[in-house]
Amino acid sequence: MNDWPEGWSGDDRDRYGRGSASAQPESARVMRQVRRGQGAPGQGAYGRQGPSAPPYGNGVPQQPSYVDGRGHGGGYDAYDSGYNTGQVYGGSGGGDQGGPGDPGGGRGPRPAPNWRKRIKWTAIVVITGLVVTTVGTYFWADSKLNREVDLSKVIDRPEQGEGTNYLIVGSDSRAGLSSEQKKQLHTGSAAGKRTDSMMILHTGSNGDTLISLPRDSDVEIPTFVGSESGKTYKGTGRHVKLNAAYAEDGPELLVRTVEYNTGLKIDHYVEIGFAGFANIVDAVGGVEIDIPKGGMKDTKSGADFTAGKQTLNGDQALAFVRTRYALAGSDLDRTKNQQKFLNALANQVATPSTILNPFKLYPTMGAGLDSLIVDKDMGLYDLGKMFWAMKGVNGGDGTSMNMPISGSTGGNLLWDKAKVKTLVDELKNDEKVTVSGN
Repeated sequence: MNDWPEGWSGDDRDRYGRGSASAQPESARVMRQVRRGQGAPGQGAYGRQGPSAPPYGNGVPQQPSYVDGRGHGGGYDAYDSGYNTGQVYGGSGGGDQGGPGDPGGGRGPRPAPNWRKRIKWTAIVVITGLVVTTVGTYFWADSKLNREVDLSKVIDRPEQGEGTNYLIVGSDSRAGLSSEQKKQLHTGSAAGKRTDSMMILHTGSNGDTLISLPRDSDVEIPTFVGSESGKTYKGTGRHVKLNAAYAEDGPELLVRTVEYNTGLKIDHYVEIGFAGFANIVDAVGGVEIDIPKGGMKDTKSGADFTAGKQTLNGDQALAFVRTRYALAGSDLDRTKNQQKFLNALANQVATPSTILNPFKLYPTMGAGLDSLIVDKDMGLYDLGKMFWAMKGVNGGDGTSMNMPISGSTGGNLLWDKAKVKTLVDELKNDEKVTVSGN
């Protein structure tokens, strides 16, 4: 016998009364929508049979209404489904409501952030990033150095003195330049390469010294071993201009000639060509230089400058450092302009706007490193030391001078032998330089 209200199926019975020992519907204890102690129409409290209830659509009894989440709008003993307040049945309905055994009320306030821990981890991440970037930059820069010069081929070298001596060479190499660029830079199209400028930079504990060697300096070519042939060429007392030594057998013979005529051992060799020099200047956004009164015009170098401060781009900078025919002192005045420009360039490279801007720093480093030729023992530390020493010297923290000259013969400039000897002795002993140049 089916005692369920008309229209209720067996599935409904399974859901609401499965396992009951009585065939009667579940009491209000189980059927939560029914208030305890009050029967629904047609049924007494706790399942006592009453008058039958009128059907409401297919025989389904009318469901109780809810007011404020309570069945039939009843009091606090009525069932609260939790849907009115958003509370999930069996859980905490709000962040401030406590559960059993939680007299403090719910989860309580959110703990304050641990700023010390956050700062610590932020610092670790930043430092790690800087270390990785620095190491990566080091290996990237080191891979760009062209270590082509082998100083072990230089024979009969002077004794090692105190401090470090760099031979810095600006060559007129046209390697990598198109015909249009050669015309634009006024380089000409001569084969091979020669030296347009040569300097000795001495770094030590008693101040740094930068000495320009005029390319027209009169020097003797000593006995040397050919850098390519390996043959020994005996010295004959032949005198030439200093730049001819480079043209004859390259950097190794130039180093051998400088050492023989000065008695000063060269520790490192650095060379940069026309294109590399212009690219570095362009990479830093140009270099400001003060052109002296009267301006400067030289059709051979391409210089055409009015007097006063102005920013030179790469092409103009190359013309400025190569000009000599428009200068009263010719090659001697040109070496002074070269030192002047190197000072301005070093200061521009070392500014925060370049060093702290990766979009400017890396192109500048790339332009310089790609075009440098150094000796096989040159490292990035040596190169950095050389750069900062040049910046300091040209900024007034050291001595900047020309090699002392006593006169000229046949167009060659003669060195003052007594002054040169004193100068070399002071450099070897890393003493403060007292000799002045031209």
